[in-house]
Amino acid sequence: MKYTWLLIAAVLLGACEQARTPLYLPSSEDYPQKLSAWGVLQQRDGQLQPVEGVQPYDLNTPLFTDYAHKLRTVWMPQGSHARYAETRFDYPVGSVLSKTFYYPVDAEGRLLRIEQHSAEAVVLKRVRLIETRILLHQEQGWVALPYVWDEAQREATLEWAGASFDLQLHDEAGEVLSVDYQVPDANQCAGCHEEQVGKGLQPLGPKARHLNKDFAYADGAANQLQHWQKIGFLQGMPADMASVPRNALWSAPREGESLEQQARSYLDANCSHCHNPEGPGRTSGLYLDPATPLGIAYGLCKQPVAAGKGSGDRLVDIHPGAPEKSVLSFRLHSTDPSIMMPELGRSTSHREGLEVIDRWIASLDGEC
Repeated sequence: MKYTWLLIAAVLLGACEQARTPLYLPSSEDYPQKLSAWGVLQQRDGQLQPVEGVQPYDLNTPLFTDYAHKLRTVWMPQGSHARYAETRFDYPVGSVLSKTFYYPVDAEGRLLRIEQHSAEAVVLKRVRLIETRILLHQEQGWVALPYVWDEAQREATLEWAGASFDLQLHDEAGEVLSVDYQVPDANQCAGCHEEQVGKGLQPLGPKARHLNKDFAYADGAANQLQHWQKIGFLQGMPADMASVPRNALWSAPREGESLEQQARSYLDANCSHCHNPEGPGRTSGLYLDPATPLGIAYGLCKQPVAAGKGSGDRLVDIHPGAPEKSVLSFRLHSTDPSIMMPELGRSTSHREGLEVIDRWIASLDGEC
């Protein structure tokens, strides 16, 4: 197997303790069939970990994916860096982002429905690995590659057509939630990652407002953006951190973060990749990105465009004081594929996140 500008031979996960350099594939389409060949993750000391030189990261408020937990990593070729911008970083060709989806398990091997509020150690005997998605920046743009883990949790294989799993999630009260977990195919990845129509795939999570938070690194906690700058992954950072945007934590707000900031952070992470003035959902006229002021364009008293059945017979997207009259709430709660929003990435509704959204809508003043 030949790769363009291959920097290092593929190695098996956990087969070697030394530092490894991920593949650099700026133009080749001969992608590795096995996740281990990327040299991004390793199994060591009973854990799934980034290899040396690959940085883990976390988000203020992440996308909801059927309660799956996620391990996120970023790697850039030696001597290169991302360029800071308030809305979207300019990542160098050769950058590799990974996101591994997994569920905690109990002593009996049952999958648990537990919210993940921050990055955590992925202890292999305490989790079930589902998939790892690779996002690679090539000369022609970004490409998304879905890898599905085997039952032994030793290797993940490239599955262009995706996969599906019928899962049963157990919570502390003994309630069981059935999940039809879908690993997206390579084309479906564009359904979310084409944030600007006609501009190709783009990373969604690793932006300034999502990354602006502390992370527990091996040598101590540090702000992620400042850490990236320190290790040479990021240039062009503002000198004044107060000028860097920061999304709220949807579930456990920091001091000074309002309910509106929580709700808008949640809608940003889950909806704005489509619902922005340049996105696939722009024809709806509903823009849920941070730059849109709270008003008609954000959905307040706005009549839905061609929603049909998706309106649930509700007249406006957001009805102040009344989530039960709001199309937004109706579609976020629905699990009907012809109604629900987002359209991809979930088969169940996020009760905890939607409690925040409904509480925020109920708090709004005004009449339509």
